Amino acid sequence: MSKIKVLLAEDEIALGMIIQESLESRDFKVSLCADGLKAWEEYQRTKPDVLVLDVMMPKKDGFSLAEQIRKTDPYTPIIFLTSKSQTEDVVKGFGIGANDYIRKPFSMEELIVRIKAQLDRLRVRQNQSDWITLGKFGFHPTKQLLKIGEEENPLTAREAALLQILLEHSNEVCDRSLILTQIWGSDDFFNARSMDVFITKLRKKLQEDPNIQILNVRGYGFKLIC
Repeated sequence: MSKIKVLLAEDEIALGMIIQESLESRDFKVSLCADGLKAWEEYQRTKPDVLVLDVMMPKKDGFSLAEQIRKTDPYTPIIFLTSKSQTEDVVKGFGIGANDYIRKPFSMEELIVRIKAQLDRLRVRQNQSDWITLGKFGFHPTKQLLKIGEEENPLTAREAALLQILLEHSNEVCDRSLILTQIWGSDDFFNARSMDVFITKLRKKLQEDPNIQILNVRGYGFKLIC
């Protein structure tokens, strides 16, 4: 089995080397770059499986690098590492196309779990032409259908996108800001109210299986139990 290729962009050399050594000891293949321009060149050369980017870097910051990558590559997972904790920075990162956001300091175990989770979700998206089992239901993201038995129920584009994100984060909390920026484009008040309406609609469409629940996690987001 081939090793997972990680492109790590971190301008704190000591920290970057620690992360690189820790990942490589767990059978990852890591390319370490100390600035955003070198990371862009390395990305083009190696086509990594996942990118782990520091936000504050010389020559090209992590946000600018991610934005450049997303112009041609919508799928490779991007995880930001940052000491920034402001909500607007998190929202900006997700808006650019980041998949996850880890605040410093962090444990290597947390980083590895998040890398593997993003790769698992990418595999789900790559197989989205197929039916996905969701309790008693079948869910087809591309056709925007929810099926139980022989009965097929159409979903709107936003209902399908919302259910897919919740499913990718099934049994864990999914950040409201992530959902809003990926589907609605921003996390303002009016979009948040619209999302709450769509959550209610999905709950009604899934109520035939009592083992499936979409829970509110106050102050953070939603959790799909299935």
